[in-house]
Amino acid sequence: MLTATVAGVAAVAATVPEARAAERKASRPGWATSWATAQTAPTSADTVAAAGLTDGVCTATVRLSAGGRVRLRYGHAFGTVPVLVGPVTAGGRAVTFGGRRQAWLAAGASLTSDPVDGLRAPDGSALTVETRLPGPTGPLSFHRNTHASHSVDGARTTSVFLLTGVEVTGAHGPVVAVLGDSVAEGVGTPDDADLRWPDQLARRLPGSAVANLGISGNRLLLDDARFGPGGQARFDRDVLSLPGLRTVLVQLGLNDLQQPPAQTDASVVLAGYRQLVLRARSAGLRTVGATITPFEGWTRWTREADEVRQRINRAVRTGHLFDAVADFDAALRDPARPSRLRPAFDSGDGLHPTPSGHAALAGAVDRRHL
Repeated sequence: MLTATVAGVAAVAATVPEARAAERKASRPGWATSWATAQTAPTSADTVAAAGLTDGVCTATVRLSAGGRVRLRYGHAFGTVPVLVGPVTAGGRAVTFGGRRQAWLAAGASLTSDPVDGLRAPDGSALTVETRLPGPTGPLSFHRNTHASHSVDGARTTSVFLLTGVEVTGAHGPVVAVLGDSVAEGVGTPDDADLRWPDQLARRLPGSAVANLGISGNRLLLDDARFGPGGQARFDRDVLSLPGLRTVLVQLGLNDLQQPPAQTDASVVLAGYRQLVLRARSAGLRTVGATITPFEGWTRWTREADEVRQRINRAVRTGHLFDAVADFDAALRDPARPSRLRPAFDSGDGLHPTPSGHAALAGAVDRRHL
């Protein structure tokens, strides 16, 4: 009896630390990326990013999806030397890194702040982040055009330098990353209107955290000096590094068909999708694949490219490549001429949708698939 009692006490004693550990884990805030942008390296045409800054101040005003407590993430994916970051403020409050107002961002690395003391952001709110870079920084990793107004030393820019994400604790809906091109980035929508389809998707899903990783000109398969590493090359850094992520929505492939050298083999694009799906599933993520939208009227459209697009779309719809499909082609195509956008959805270049077209794309994403 004594032996059994001692064994029982030992069993209880063993479970207490485990229970407390589980309780602590459950009480920790779960971080999710509420705003994000994907970086490219500057070219000679990107004068500010290419030259870098000395005692410069970068101010970015970003639209959050979910809210809650806030912390910041910086990245220098294409850097060759460390950059000193700080002092930084977010929403007018001091930001610290391990309790300090400044921190070194290593070349090729990322830097995450402490939770910002006293700051709780509402869902859908705008957050202003002011970052001082004592420098000299050397060339800066950046996102060229966020279709929103920011500033460097008081001069307006649509670029964001080094800041790659705002993470929050209040997401209570789907947590989604959009790996996309210029359509996800927001081409076809006015600056500062927050009418990109990922923005409109976030508003349809209150409490969701939507990270927009669209890069104008980006391809699935090939890298480009201006348009950045292709989707396969940047997937681990831009997608798998995000905290709290549940689903990745892939909207890539159109630029592979129309940018030289154009991809004319549908099976190669489908193989690229398949690799992304395998890597996502290995990380425990769901995948949603977007069909490729029409682009007749665009300067490099050809009938042959459209046939490749349709072959890819048929395979995406019926081939069980992704866990789910967002049929962007069906959402935007003109019923009278399926190789082009509906006139009301065409921003004028044959490729990029209007704000109402972006709304149609957001509406084509089924919440149940996220």
